Amino acid sequence: MPTSQPSILILPGLGSSGPRHWQSLWEQAYGYRRVEQTDWDRPKLADWVLNLERAVVETQDRVVLVAHSLACSLVAHFARVSSSASRVRGAFLVSPADVDSRRCTPEEVRGFSPLPLAPLPFPARVVTSSDDPFVDRERAELFARRWGAEFFDVGCVGHINASSGIGAWPEGHAQFQACLAHWPA
Repeated sequence: MPTSQPSILILPGLGSSGPRHWQSLWEQAYGYRRVEQTDWDRPKLADWVLNLERAVVETQDRVVLVAHSLACSLVAHFARVSSSASRVRGAFLVSPADVDSRRCTPEEVRGFSPLPLAPLPFPARVVTSSDDPFVDRERAELFARRWGAEFFDVGCVGHINASSGIGAWPEGHAQFQACLAHWPA
C-alpha cells in the first residue's frame, strides 16, 4: 500500500528567509509551506513553538521539518514539549545557531537558550558549514550527536544562506530527498 507524501514545513530562522534564500527558493520550486511567525526579528520561543504546533496539527499528513539557523533550536524545543511531535516524520536541520553562545549569536535569540540536547523523537540530519559564524563546527557536531541525528559538514560556505552564494542549493535538496527516501514513512 503506497504511503502519502508528507507535508514539508519550511522553518526559517531569525529575520525569516529572504527571496534569494534556498528555503524560499525551495518553497517556490517544490510547493513546500512556510510556517509564519508573528515577529521574525524579536523571536519569542513560546510564540514560535505555538505557531509550529498549530502548523503541524493543521496538516492532515505527517510532516517533515526543514529548519535553518534559529529554527533548529525551535525544533529541539518543540520536540521536548509538543504532543504533536509524534506526527513529525523527520527533520532536516541546517546551520543550527548556537543560542547558548553570546559570541556566536545575537542577544535576540537568547530566549531560545538553553538549547535542549535530548534525543529527538524522530530521525534528523544536521547539516553545517565548517566556517559558519553562528555555530562552531564542534558544537554543531555535538548537537547532532546528542539529538541522535546524522551529521554532515558541507565545507566552507558560511551560514548556508543567501549570503553564501549557493542559490537554490541543489546539493542540499538532493541530501534532503535522500533523507526522505530513508526515513520511515
